[in-house]
Amino acid sequence: MSCHHDVTVCDPAIAQLADLFHLLGDPTRLRIVLACLEAPVAVSSIASTLELSSSLVSHHLRLLRAARIVKSERQGKQVFYSAADAHISGVLNDMLEHIAEPANGSEA
Repeated sequence: MSCHHDVTVCDPAIAQLADLFHLLGDPTRLRIVLACLEAPVAVSSIASTLELSSSLVSHHLRLLRAARIVKSERQGKQVFYSAADAHISGVLNDMLEHIAEPANGSEA
């Protein structure tokens, strides 16, 4: 049974969505996911770009992959990470656009 947007029926879906936003609520994890949006990127590149240790990046990527926020692809000895699908990149790009909008002063 698919629940789509029926919040009264889908408590498991609400909990799953809350977990997803909780993972993305961590600034370090969010920066890692944003680094993976444009193209697949290696752990070492993410670590270098964000000035983090490779082990910390790997730890966060394991959590993000388990939640299906990012996906991995092995190429030789390196593993490259990218957004899991268009839903993830779409939501994040929409939110980036949203926060870039000027506040209009009305609270609707």
